Amino acid sequence: MDGTFDRDFWERRWDQVVREHPDAIARRPPNAHLLAEAGDLRPGAALDAGCGHGGEAVWLASTGWRVTAVDFSPTALDAGRAMAAGLGADVAERINWEEADLGTWSPPPGRYDLVTSLYVHIDGSVGEFVTRLAGGVAPGGTLLLVGHRPVDPETGADTPAAGQVQVSVDETTAALDALGGWRIEVAEQRRRAAEGSGVDAVVRALAPG
Repeated sequence: MDGTFDRDFWERRWDQVVREHPDAIARRPPNAHLLAEAGDLRPGAALDAGCGHGGEAVWLASTGWRVTAVDFSPTALDAGRAMAAGLGADVAERINWEEADLGTWSPPPGRYDLVTSLYVHIDGSVGEFVTRLAGGVAPGGTLLLVGHRPVDPETGADTPAAGQVQVSVDETTAALDALGGWRIEVAEQRRRAAEGSGVDAVVRALAPG
């Protein structure tokens, strides 16, 4: 991974956020795309790849999912564990927190009914990343990927993700098409609610089987 957005960078960033804004982390709602695209799914086994502070993993667990939450920042994982513990054992026991680098880590094949990855900075090829995560989706399961576009497609201005490589609609759908059998249910760019904050790529797809 490049030196700008490497593991040390994100660990320092999470350490600062947890120390300076612990209340804001605890109050932060789960991602709106996750709520919209996975809120009606029947709970099963879920993977939150690049879980950060764990807000989405905790929400999934609180709605009945059994969650594997993966990130390479120990500080972020600790924040997630603390948040889950604060909601009680019934939530905390549904989440397995795993420290791993998504630049190389692969999920167990066909394990999860839902695989989601939100705003992960990708080390290398988007297509290879998508293919690895898709391999973890169970037959008939759902893959939900969201990426913040580094450049606003309407204005050409840099966004807060400038310089990062995140999933895009075109690269993600091309990777899934190459695998064969995937049904693309959502593939679109959505403008963020806050003015000037850019655009998200949102792809939801159903695994074959």
